[in-house]
Amino acid sequence: MTTSIGTHNSESPPDSEIARAVGADTHVHPGEIAVGVVIGRASEYFDFFVYGIASALVFPAIFFPFADRLTGTLYAFAVFALAFIARPFGTALSMAIQRRYGREAKLTSALFLLGTSTAGIAFLPSYASIGPAAIVLLSLFRIAQGVALGGTWDGLPSLLALNAPANRRGWYAMLGQLGAPVGFIVAGSLFAYLVSSLTSDDFLTWGWRYPFYVAFAINVVALFARLRLVATTEYSRLLDERELAPTGVIELGRSQGVNIVIGAFAALASYALFHIVTIFPLSWITLYSDQSVSQFLVVQIIGACLAALAMVASGKIADRIGRRMTLGSLAVMIAVFSGFAPTLLDGGAFGQDTFILVGFVLLGLSYGQAQGTVTSNFPAKYRYTGAALTADVAWLVGAAFAPLVALGLSAHFGLGYVSVYLLSGAACTLGALGLNRAIEQQRD
Repeated sequence: MTTSIGTHNSESPPDSEIARAVGADTHVHPGEIAVGVVIGRASEYFDFFVYGIASALVFPAIFFPFADRLTGTLYAFAVFALAFIARPFGTALSMAIQRRYGREAKLTSALFLLGTSTAGIAFLPSYASIGPAAIVLLSLFRIAQGVALGGTWDGLPSLLALNAPANRRGWYAMLGQLGAPVGFIVAGSLFAYLVSSLTSDDFLTWGWRYPFYVAFAINVVALFARLRLVATTEYSRLLDERELAPTGVIELGRSQGVNIVIGAFAALASYALFHIVTIFPLSWITLYSDQSVSQFLVVQIIGACLAALAMVASGKIADRIGRRMTLGSLAVMIAVFSGFAPTLLDGGAFGQDTFILVGFVLLGLSYGQAQGTVTSNFPAKYRYTGAALTADVAWLVGAAFAPLVALGLSAHFGLGYVSVYLLSGAACTLGALGLNRAIEQQRD
């Protein structure tokens, strides 16, 4: 591996800015750390969105043909949630692997499991071919994806956050989150192309499988890109200097359980919004709208581009007014947005598209600062595992069941329940931030 030692090119602002954050004494090129963060997260989110989009558009017909379309979609969303339930167990297992065999073994095994389980879904027979066994296999592969995602934590976001100057923490926190819109743009574009280019029969027979093949290939590329960095002795030394090492999950829970809960709930408004503007609307449009699925995906892709720009802006805003103030302000804005959600979703193509575009902008602004906002509460010894487990709990509580709950309640009782879901997430964020502030004041 080629590493950078000594001076950095002053004509390259991203590298020079990160160099100041990481420190001049590191032998790991700072630009590689930022690239590793974005590549790693983008590949994970691509897998994430490929499965999510397929859950709304494909799986009801392929794996639950015995149910009506609404019920089949709810079943698909129930399987979708399994990965988030399994993810904390994957984190616990991967931390044990890292303590015994090292970071490289942990990351390799996690990405291998993620890639093979994703490719396995691509080859799954339909319910019409093998009956209920198809659903069982889909569920097992989904659980395997969740376990694998729990093991993909490499500590790079924490490394950047810990070394960021006080006036640039919002900017560096945003870098890792950029993987979300990038992953959605690629996944959404692929599905939009397939849906618009193939007949419905061809798409449901074989076309939907191609994104899963692509996901496997991207995982291979991401694995080598990340191993090229984490396998260096310089990277390991830098993590060790910052005490970014795994700790036992049981020990962490006993010692830092309150901080895990506060950290997870502090980000809940953003995580609740995440699936309400990405996966849930696809199912709603498919079931209750005359909009073309491919055209709606294009609107979502535009929304994801706006979200990426909003994330960049969130870094600037957070550095000016503070990360927690940014997250709290966005929770209020999401609460206000929730009041308009039913009207927009029931307002035809214009209203639905407006819901998507505005929702993605709010998602970018909030999600850009959602991870690690209060992980400074963790002592250095627990920060590495604490950051990973906090994110797992936030996904589980805030996002895992969002498509299932939002679609089920909205279909049976009205779109007002989308507002209730978003409002509850915003309330949890404001409550957690307030509790965290009170605890800090007591310490002072």
